[in-house]
Amino acid sequence: MVQPTSPQLVSFMAQVIANGLYLGAQYALIALGLTLIFALMNVLNFAHGQMYVLGGFITYYVYGQLGFPFALALLASGATLAATGGLIEKFLFRPVIRRSIREESTMLLAAAVAFFLDAMVLLLFGEKQRGVPKIVNGVFLSDTLIMPYDRMLIGAVAIIMIVVFMLFMQYSKPGRAMRALAQDRVAAQLMGVRVDRYSMIGFALGAMLAGVVGGLLVAITGVNSGIGGPISVKAFMMVMIGGAGVVGGAIAGGFILGMLESVGLSVLHAYGDITYLVIFAALMVFLSIRPNGLMGKPWG
Repeated sequence: MVQPTSPQLVSFMAQVIANGLYLGAQYALIALGLTLIFALMNVLNFAHGQMYVLGGFITYYVYGQLGFPFALALLASGATLAATGGLIEKFLFRPVIRRSIREESTMLLAAAVAFFLDAMVLLLFGEKQRGVPKIVNGVFLSDTLIMPYDRMLIGAVAIIMIVVFMLFMQYSKPGRAMRALAQDRVAAQLMGVRVDRYSMIGFALGAMLAGVVGGLLVAITGVNSGIGGPISVKAFMMVMIGGAGVVGGAIAGGFILGMLESVGLSVLHAYGDITYLVIFAALMVFLSIRPNGLMGKPWG
């Protein structure tokens, strides 16, 4: 067996880290939307992956079919999913949360929304894989790294969005109100926070993040109607790793999963498609040691 030389090892590690950071930035955005909804409403949004898929198809249609600029298509995706999320919260989750005495009701509702969105996407766009033209052509080459420019651009956009989201939640009035709701819903209501309004804003923002990530990645991996479920599973994994309802945990979980996936795909490819088998096994061991995740504490 040929042993890699030191320059080869450095190049390999640089490539793995770059791929992990790129994946992690996308995953962190997905997890942020899911953990925001859970923190505000204690709802496990099983439809989060389907919202990602819908966002991807909207970008595909506006950018790939109608020919509008990619930025405009991404804006359309985010706006459509924000409106969809707000309506779902107001007319579905809000009445169920008010009237139901069992938390399982919201879980069943979320599953129903996921199946409905799956069926709607299948009817509107079909089951074929869809893709769009590259946003930026070319590849960055160096002695240690090979990375397409479009992946670099999308990774940078995702990181900028994470920073903007953090600043919004930290310093804006809606952000502070949502943080107060996440910490103590009853106390926030007694202090004058409009619970219904900010719950709807939070759900809309979480759905918007899912739609935007779907729009970003349609230019890289494409999109099809069958990936909603696997995306939701990944999102739940990230939230579990970081700690449910903890924004810093969602970001950490996203980058950890991205790095694990990058290492697994690079190291374990010779043994077949066992990357996620290893990741799930490691996750089970991790959760048995830290059941509340890395940062399992109230968000604030």
